[in-house]
Amino acid sequence: MNKFLRIIRKTLVYSFVFLVLLGITGYIYLYKLPKGPEVTSPTLILDGKDTFVMYAYEESRRKSIRVWTYKPEGWQSGDKIVFVMHGGGRNADDYLDAWVTMAEENNLLILVPEFENKFARYTTNDYQEGNLFTFFGTKNPKEEWAYTVIENIFDHVKSVNDIANSTYDIFGHSAGGQFVHRMTMFMPDARIETAIAANAGFYSFPNDDIRYPYGIENAVSETDLELAYQKKLIILLGELDNDPSLGTFRTTDMAMQQGAHRLERGSNFYEANAQLSRSSTWAFNWEIDTVKNVGHDYRNMSKAAIKWLD
Repeated sequence: MNKFLRIIRKTLVYSFVFLVLLGITGYIYLYKLPKGPEVTSPTLILDGKDTFVMYAYEESRRKSIRVWTYKPEGWQSGDKIVFVMHGGGRNADDYLDAWVTMAEENNLLILVPEFENKFARYTTNDYQEGNLFTFFGTKNPKEEWAYTVIENIFDHVKSVNDIANSTYDIFGHSAGGQFVHRMTMFMPDARIETAIAANAGFYSFPNDDIRYPYGIENAVSETDLELAYQKKLIILLGELDNDPSLGTFRTTDMAMQQGAHRLERGSNFYEANAQLSRSSTWAFNWEIDTVKNVGHDYRNMSKAAIKWLD
């Protein structure tokens, strides 16, 4: 019996040491080692397709980010700038391609940040959840939020290209839709004019008794939420996005409480915020729009978003 207990104790000790080492290794890899493509020299954005790489954070060179761009030949300072946020596949170049024709027809400068991550299937906190918290649940400083990175990109583009625009629009689909609605809620001071969150997989409901990212516990103040309701946010839903097998669909207990599919979750999210604004007598500038005969399709949802970017 004593021999058996010693084996059990030794197994537990080894398992504990292994988990500690695994956690330390994961922390160093995710938050200490420099990551990202090589930074490029600041140059003017070229007409047509282009790309550049910059440091993601103002005060640190630990992380870099690639930004894909499309600029119509006739675009000039003062014309619209639109950030396009990719889905969970982190395929920024594909999303850029989806916006080329619309950029030409509507004279839009398109910026598509690429939140590259080899472990994106498991570490969704860094992108669609805004990097408010680390993978281990501890808070990140605001200067390292993914939402702050968007503001940094905007400043970089303005500075390098001598652009006077004071605001930008932002569209996101699927994981990008998660990103956009949370950025609107948790960073209402961002210089967004119109935000469009399309076909998000799940949402941060305005419930401070539900932990983030399913609710807003310890994530946003009442003052910020009131300010967020004054922003122009469009919850854009595909009428046929009612098939959970499409894309990566979260089925945790907390997610399933939001609805059986993306269409239902988006409708419930909008109504929850509309009800809160009414009960709090706050101004509410959000809208909901359902696109006929479209499912979980970023290209067609992108086309449907154009009408909101007047």
